[in-house]
Amino acid sequence: QVQLVESGGGLVQPGGSLRLSCAASGTIFRFNAMGWYRQAPGKERESVAVISSVGTTDYADSVKGRFTISRDNTKNAVYLQMNSLKPDDTAVYYCYAYKLVPYWGQGTQVTVSS
Repeated sequence: QVQLVESGGGLVQPGGSLRLSCAASGTIFRFNAMGWYRQAPGKERESVAVISSVGTTDYADSVKGRFTISRDNTKNAVYLQMNSLKPDDTAVYYCYAYKLVPYWGQGTQVTVSS
């Protein structure tokens, strides 16, 4: 059974940084796309960043230049480095991985507030 486990969320002041990690277990195959979504209270879930199996990346316009996605295929892990955080970045962040079907993590809360 494939499981994705996120870590690294928390409370940070505006302008600060956080690094989210997501590790997959229960599988030996390499995922195709991996990435991050987020959902703020009262809003729909939105894509934040995605990375392909060969390292091609794409970002939501709202995070370009501030967030960086990376992955380690040897660990089946994906990361999200978040810099210059803003209150609008406050949300639950979910990692996902795709191989024939999508797999989702349980979510980790990121709160940006002074």
